[in-house]
Amino acid sequence: MDLHANAALSLNRRRLLAGRVVEEGWTLTKAAEAAEVSVRTARKWVRRFQAEGEVGLRDRSSRPRRCPLAVPPERVALIGLLRRAARMTGAEIAEVLSMPLKTVQGILTRSGQGKRWRLDRAQVIRYERHRPGELVHIDVKKLGRIERGAGKRITGGSSHYNRTFTDREGRRRNTVGWEFCHIAIDDYSRLAYVELLEDERAITAIGFLRRAIAHFNGHGIEVERVMTDNGAPYVSKAHAIACLALGIKHLRTRPRRPQTNGKAERFIRTMLDGWAYGRIYASSAERKAALDPWLNFYNHRRPHGAIGHQPPTTRLAGNNLPRSYT
Repeated sequence: MDLHANAALSLNRRRLLAGRVVEEGWTLTKAAEAAEVSVRTARKWVRRFQAEGEVGLRDRSSRPRRCPLAVPPERVALIGLLRRAARMTGAEIAEVLSMPLKTVQGILTRSGQGKRWRLDRAQVIRYERHRPGELVHIDVKKLGRIERGAGKRITGGSSHYNRTFTDREGRRRNTVGWEFCHIAIDDYSRLAYVELLEDERAITAIGFLRRAIAHFNGHGIEVERVMTDNGAPYVSKAHAIACLALGIKHLRTRPRRPQTNGKAERFIRTMLDGWAYGRIYASSAERKAALDPWLNFYNHRRPHGAIGHQPPTTRLAGNNLPRSYT
């Protein structure tokens, strides 16, 4: 029940007014004076209380019972069909049906068809595995190293100190370079494991895979499958042999379809906002030191919208893991 700012009677005061008249025998005039409202208003609430009980004391919708000028449902359905099937613009539909453009556009907007380009988007198919370890998503995110303080993301400048040199082959090289954030996230529980490594070569990816599996095993999760994109380290024969030796099945996403590995992509966005770009770091070492505390917070305390606003560890068997760290 939403009262406007100048409302004289709340629900409790309406109940009090009606009770004084119906149960205590007060006159309408006396009850209206006590409630500081008109006799007409007091009579209205007393009548509703007598007819419906306390339900009658609640506010009612001011919407009219009927609207003769409303667009018929059949016409609304036809407008939606012309938009979806014929890809007609609002102006074209208005001309064909001899209707005001504003009315047609309002109907399209309310039905979620206000923008034609949205009709061409592929339908999002969401999925979730049934148990921890059934599928683990793996991906890599490059992060620029931090040297001599924060860069242009924080300072807003167009350039940042990045001393270069020429190698033996005559190529210009940067001295700051990149760090590679390897991530693994369980599809069912959203439990995540992250390492900040020097490169993304196949041997590095294999080492990360082994340590990630050991980490999940330590939480009672037996990894059955892993999913990656089609990056060079994951299409290598060495990676395939490593998966075979570990007894896990390797799945790869369709080319140019990062949505297939969407849980990894979404975790990377959360990680960047909460850790990598969540504060100002003076150096790469300081940023790396902040990774473990943030990851512990993500796994054990941060509410996750896709799993009922609970942290990932609540979906693990037994749920006997620590929730906080000091």
